[in-house]
Amino acid sequence: MRPVALTARLVIPAIWLGLIIAIDLIEAPLKFQAPGITIPLGLGIGRLVFTAMNIVEGVLALILIAAVVTTRQIRPAWTLLATIAGLLIVKVTVVRPLLNARTGAVLAGTAEAGSSVHIIYIALDAALFCVLAAFTWVQARALVAPTAAASATNTVTGSRRR
Repeated sequence: MRPVALTARLVIPAIWLGLIIAIDLIEAPLKFQAPGITIPLGLGIGRLVFTAMNIVEGVLALILIAAVVTTRQIRPAWTLLATIAGLLIVKVTVVRPLLNARTGAVLAGTAEAGSSVHIIYIALDAALFCVLAAFTWVQARALVAPTAAASATNTVTGSRRR
């Protein structure tokens, strides 16, 4: 289990970063540029896509937490993991319901498109992206550090690997 958990600590946040790039930076802005897409249609598609994305993010978070819990970690990794979990919880339990209510009103024709709730959601995803990138960096360094330490020890003692 340990090698799988070690790999998951690096791979899961990298996949999550790719998801954020694909959905937030590519799909969301481009859908409104497609011919025939109206604001209500784009919002309806966005609601489906972001609901699916949030479910996938929840699964990725659970896998990442399990991988971290089953392996030794340094304090920055725990801090970053707690921040990732906190951002995701706020995004899904506080901002998403507000966003769903807002898009529901736009779809019903009782409100105009565009709101500060969308900006808050984007800001949370930007923060999540930065923290995931930092977590990935910490994990990459932690996985390389034992190899580098072993090489340094071999160099100091004069031993060579063949």
